[in-house]
Amino acid sequence: MVQYLLEALYVLNANRTRSFLTALGLIIGVMAVISIQVLGAGLSGGFKGALGPFNDHSFYLSVQRQSNFARAAMTLRDFAKVKRDVANIVEIVPSGGQQRVATIGKGRARLTLAPSADERFTSTPLQYGRYLSVEDINSAASVAVLTDNAEAKLMNGEDPTGKSLRIGDKRYVVVGVYAKPKTGIVPSFSFGDVFIPHTTYEQQIARGFKYSQAQFFVADSSRIQETEDAATAYLVKIKGKGVSYRTIDRKTLSGGIDGIFGVVTLVVALIGAISLLVAGIGILNIMLVSVAERTREIGLRKAIGATRFQVLAQFFIEALLLSAIGCAIGLVLGLGIGAAINSLLLVQISGVTAPIPWLKSVLVATGFATLVTVVFGTYPAYRAASLDPIEALRYE
Repeated sequence: MVQYLLEALYVLNANRTRSFLTALGLIIGVMAVISIQVLGAGLSGGFKGALGPFNDHSFYLSVQRQSNFARAAMTLRDFAKVKRDVANIVEIVPSGGQQRVATIGKGRARLTLAPSADERFTSTPLQYGRYLSVEDINSAASVAVLTDNAEAKLMNGEDPTGKSLRIGDKRYVVVGVYAKPKTGIVPSFSFGDVFIPHTTYEQQIARGFKYSQAQFFVADSSRIQETEDAATAYLVKIKGKGVSYRTIDRKTLSGGIDGIFGVVTLVVALIGAISLLVAGIGILNIMLVSVAERTREIGLRKAIGATRFQVLAQFFIEALLLSAIGCAIGLVLGLGIGAAINSLLLVQISGVTAPIPWLKSVLVATGFATLVTVVFGTYPAYRAASLDPIEALRYE
């Protein structure tokens, strides 16, 4: 077997230009398929990772546009009823915020003041201090956590924890600062700059205010769809006819994203498959040319005792080696191009580094090499093994 491999390498090396041009189609096809696999995984993972406000334990509920808003809009009393009567709901935080002038010492900026849940439902890392705690929520404490944007405007990079934040006639103690979010598509802080306990917000800022949207936090994420349906049905029941609501959660968004990128990946994979088909035909053609060029050599080998299997193995290994080299180069180029675009572009856009499907890519490349060899390399090898030695020796 080693002898066959060395001889195949010698033949391919003796016809370097022809071998390279033959493998070029295979290189391009595998490179396209692998790079799209990597980019598809990067895009899908980046988009899902960039769903900042969404997590597995929460969903958003909002009033449908066609609803009677005056009746469908939700109040704090409605939220209290839902939390009390619908199982699995732990917290309800009304969405939205209000523009206010905030001041710390000499720092002054117009920022969005927004309600927030406690640390159990926050995944964004901190730069300074701590998260809002359960005790802060239960006691409606006058504390606040700033985003990195608010901290930069008010303190210019200094640690503000422990300092007094004044907003209108209200004062809050800054207990923490969020680190810069690594999400560029759906920022975690798209709804505010200064976060205070939602109970504090409800008591001091939003008395009597009606909301069109709220974020619901659940205890058991496996029952989130059941909880969404129950919360929607309960609100329709207490609000009466003419109202409707819709819900959205991370799983719904992720499923839609997976579907989109699945279709895109499939279409590009089919285009790559056409390239691989053309490459396979090229390998078939070049192997038939090789058989024709070496007909007398085949006749001589069979005349001195070479078996059909030995001739078959020789040409089959040449086809396998040619396709393996093409697939290996395409694999390396595909992974390199996909990883480069992923790290230099997609990560910059989404802020999330998605895992690259190395194993899947290697299996795809190996599968293509095997398929091309079996489909397009078998016939030339069989034809060479079937030559009559006497006729082959007479061949000119």
